[in-house]
Amino acid sequence: MSLSEVFSHSPSVATTHVADTYIQRAQRDVFSKRIALRYAGEQDVSIAFEWQGNPNAPVIIVAGGISANRHVSLSTEYPERGWWEAQVGPGRAIDTHRFRILAINWLGSEGDLDVPIDSADQADAIAGTLDHLGIKKTAAFIGCSYGAMVGLQFSARHGARLEKLIAISGADSAHPYSSAWRALQRNIVRLNRDSEHETAALSLARQLAMLSYRTPEEFASRFATPVQLENEIARSPAENYLEVCGNKYAATTNTTAFLRLSESIDLHQINPDDIKTFTTLVAIEEDRLVPVETLATLQQKIGPSCHLKRIHSVFGHDAFLVESAQIAEVLSEALDRSELLGVAA
Repeated sequence: MSLSEVFSHSPSVATTHVADTYIQRAQRDVFSKRIALRYAGEQDVSIAFEWQGNPNAPVIIVAGGISANRHVSLSTEYPERGWWEAQVGPGRAIDTHRFRILAINWLGSEGDLDVPIDSADQADAIAGTLDHLGIKKTAAFIGCSYGAMVGLQFSARHGARLEKLIAISGADSAHPYSSAWRALQRNIVRLNRDSEHETAALSLARQLAMLSYRTPEEFASRFATPVQLENEIARSPAENYLEVCGNKYAATTNTTAFLRLSESIDLHQINPDDIKTFTTLVAIEEDRLVPVETLATLQQKIGPSCHLKRIHSVFGHDAFLVESAQIAEVLSEALDRSELLGVAA
């Protein structure tokens, strides 16, 4: 079934005529599906998705980190800012005039799935969403961080449904140092689970995570003033920033969701030999969570169909969110390398 056929059965979803191209406004839905989870067996799950863009254009799957969701960019129907406004929208690198953008909420993101979750489970949930929408093949999967891991899983498990993969700051497995860092975060939360300190513990875990997302170089330039005594307690100039980040995250994140999705990063494993899709890996030279060497090794394992793009950023792992111009250039180059507009749904 083509995208136009899919939407011919969705009269409640409005369209507008822009520059002789019908642009589909955003649509959200939730459906139920039974999925065989890698570690927890068959489970009935709810999959929430959102898509927007040209209904007659190729479909691109977009996925972010464990705190990202289905709302990638704002629209008429959902005017709140999405998590990747810099890259998704009319005239941007992921152009909603040229493409139809599909994203899901991660399985377990509501805290309703308190079992081990694997990146393969997320890939299967996305494949199930394609089935639900009648989409046979997608033009690209663009994943960042955890989304890149899921993209690699999707390519390995459902490669026939994918024209190309763009994986930013995500590898075939978690680096041992990064896994240790996340284990400490989870232990902080578990020690205070179901206590009056649970929210504070989640905030502290996020603050520790922020140090891994960013770099010493950024902190040296932003927080160079000396440590000060406040009420006889030494206080780092970075503490206010970290507390704001941590408290904001803890106020909107379910503890169970954090624990299970954090575990999911560390459970992630793929066999690079299973990746047959044309792949662009994007490495940040200063990334402490996904060292560039791991992606260089992955490129060699995948072989000639894989291209590695390296960029520099003082923002480290968070570069995909902050380095708008550099990431846009990488995305535009990678998307234009293939004849994506010839891929039909």
